[in-house]
Amino acid sequence: MARVEPVVGEPAAVADLGGERALLVADVHAGIEVGLRYERGVELDSRADARRERLCGLLVETDADRLVVLGDLAHRIAAPDGDERAELETLIRAVTDRVPMTLVEGNHDAGVAEAFADDLDVIGPAGATLGDGSASAVAVCHGHTWPDPALVEADVICTGHEHPQVRLEDAVGGSRVERAWLRGELDPAAFTESGETPDLSGEPPELVVFPAFNERSGGTWANVDGQSFLAPYLPAALPDADAYLLDGTRLGDYRRV
Repeated sequence: MARVEPVVGEPAAVADLGGERALLVADVHAGIEVGLRYERGVELDSRADARRERLCGLLVETDADRLVVLGDLAHRIAAPDGDERAELETLIRAVTDRVPMTLVEGNHDAGVAEAFADDLDVIGPAGATLGDGSASAVAVCHGHTWPDPALVEADVICTGHEHPQVRLEDAVGGSRVERAWLRGELDPAAFTESGETPDLSGEPPELVVFPAFNERSGGTWANVDGQSFLAPYLPAALPDADAYLLDGTRLGDYRRV
């Protein structure tokens, strides 16, 4: 079975795609500080250099042959310009000087996918299955729209968009919010827009919902009642998912954390 292994302490994972080893991340949201300035009037120092260095460092650390971004490489939903475009140009150049880069188009990426089409391999919003066919399949999509039903034939499906987090409380009432992974067996019927269970040649795949790479991008508090999920197939497609912290701590059923 295909293996998608999180990098301990990081919102990133490594997958064996047969002919190459890929580093997977989701929701980089490059240019978020520019977006927050225009959207909300919030002034924050840019962490563009730190994000880029961390991403490139992970490519070296994991000995990856390719970077796959599971959507929302950019933050603003428009063609990138100004400081945001400059950040994207520097980031993409730093990555592609080392390895090829694949972008799974997210809801923030129509402009960036077009602007950097010569520099990136782009997968559409419905997703695709990666690899050369010599290994168990890993499928990818962003998560803002209904995916291609054929993805359920993969062994593992990796998705972003949700930015899952858990709210943790201590014995004296203090609390903190941590980014988290959600992993569990997929309910194939809940993963299709029609609601019909597709014919499977094997067991249902594992669905892995990635934490956001960008720590400033907020997210869904998965273990708090009343929180609305963003992906159209969540939470129904993960009836028995476990939550994991970035350090690998298994929290159990995310709804009971």
